[in-house]
Amino acid sequence: MPSAQGRRSSEVSIGQYLINRLQDYGIQDVFGIPGDYVLAFYSMMEESPLNVVGCTREDCAGFAADAYARLNGLGALCITYCVGGLSVCNSVAGAFAEKSPVVVISGAPGLNERHNNPLLHHKVREFWTQMEVFEKLCIAGTELKDPLTAFSEIERVLDAADRFKRPVYIEIPRDMVHVVPPTAHGYQRPHVEVEQDALTEAVREAHARLSQAKKPVIVAGVEIHRFGLEDQVLELAEQAQIPISATMLGKSVIRETHPLCVGLYEGAMGREEVTRFVEESDCVLLLGTFMTDINLGIYTANLDLKKCIYVTSEQLQISHHFYHGIPLGDFVSGLIASRPTPERRTIPESLKGHAEQPFELQPNQPLQTSRMMKVINGHLRKDNIVIADIGDALFAATELVVHESADFLSPAYYTSMGFATPATLGACFAKPDQRVLAICGDGAFQMTGNELSTIIRNGFSPILIILDNHGYGTERYLHDGQWEYNEIHPWNYAKLPEVYGGGRGYLVATEGEFAEALEQAWADTSCVQIIQAKLSEGDASTTMLRLAERLGQRVSSQT
Repeated sequence: MPSAQGRRSSEVSIGQYLINRLQDYGIQDVFGIPGDYVLAFYSMMEESPLNVVGCTREDCAGFAADAYARLNGLGALCITYCVGGLSVCNSVAGAFAEKSPVVVISGAPGLNERHNNPLLHHKVREFWTQMEVFEKLCIAGTELKDPLTAFSEIERVLDAADRFKRPVYIEIPRDMVHVVPPTAHGYQRPHVEVEQDALTEAVREAHARLSQAKKPVIVAGVEIHRFGLEDQVLELAEQAQIPISATMLGKSVIRETHPLCVGLYEGAMGREEVTRFVEESDCVLLLGTFMTDINLGIYTANLDLKKCIYVTSEQLQISHHFYHGIPLGDFVSGLIASRPTPERRTIPESLKGHAEQPFELQPNQPLQTSRMMKVINGHLRKDNIVIADIGDALFAATELVVHESADFLSPAYYTSMGFATPATLGACFAKPDQRVLAICGDGAFQMTGNELSTIIRNGFSPILIILDNHGYGTERYLHDGQWEYNEIHPWNYAKLPEVYGGGRGYLVATEGEFAEALEQAWADTSCVQIIQAKLSEGDASTTMLRLAERLGQRVSSQT
């Protein structure tokens, strides 16, 4: 936990103390939209070293803070009461689902305004309605209404975000922002007891299973990144020479050019050779993996529980044996120290370092999403961050080869449309020295694309590729029939720089045009680059078609 030493002076107000502690946790930028119930705190932030990033919508601020948290370790957003707070619920729900530690700060009516239960603007039902909503979306929350406990409550909630990697909620009545507590109460972080006997036994059993294995494999998940365990997992793999796969949500927890990396495991949705390699394993070490429907190819993954060691921050299961009270990091460290010695497994040439097949550009061919990814692969380097929205933006992007860990962001579990553009804003602030490439469907862009305005305002130069298929492409494959509800009004996305007053736009419809536009966009770091990619009619990646087939069976069975 970052130190609060020197922060507990009796001259520090509640609002200032919160600002100080956000900085102690490494937060430099706070996203949001002001409103009268939070203006006092906004003014205080403006006068502090924190950079306040004004967004176009509250949900966009939430997505931006989410991406910032994934790259920075903790993120923050600040909104006003109810009209702002309730607008950001979807973004916060996604952060909770995917373990992204976002600090939600909301203003509220002053305590002295609440006498006789008046009908104040923005209020819904009771004054604590919003607090109750966020209790369902966050791992911890508090209303700073008591000066005697305000400091310790701030500490408790921020500590929960840091420990559990989930969003938290802090509500500040506007008449409490400048209150200086008469005394500063300290906060003692709860001591989490590790069941040492259970840890020893779990490591011993895992060590024995791995050492007896002839075909071991590690399947790494997103928690490896959330808890900063990338180096330890790589050390384990290299020490024991165990091949590594990753889930869709966990893509990039290790660099995909590593010789032990065999690509993404996605059940029947993924590459057949990767699926076969993982499912033929006699010992599957699942580390920090969310067993979600998307991650497991709509539950087409064929993993034998008897051959699995499943470890997350919340549970540890070896075959049918359950162990409790064992942190993920402690288990990984213990396993490294035990030095398991499995038989060295041969990795097929087609899987080594995520081997790429030769690609020959066909300049006059109409654009196809899967082939576009091959063109992009020729440009990606270790200083790039790739952000994919859901749908084919995500499924096709799984074929991109990332060169460093933790540089691929997507809501691959919660799958909320509209993530990519505001997430690009958050990523630009979190890693301003790295070039961001975002891939977004046209439907998702029309939801939150106006956040490009904020990106331009702040002088960033990401590349945004908009997959233009005039509608919700994934849904077209979920249910038989060309339904009108999957169509959207066509926009001239390439001309948006004229509207926003900044950026450069490209309209491309062939493979050659796309390659040329991408080359120019990559070379131009002076402003935002928007590539409108008009896709072949009915185009879809192989991964999406496989997913749609399985999801479509479920959708049809419910209609």
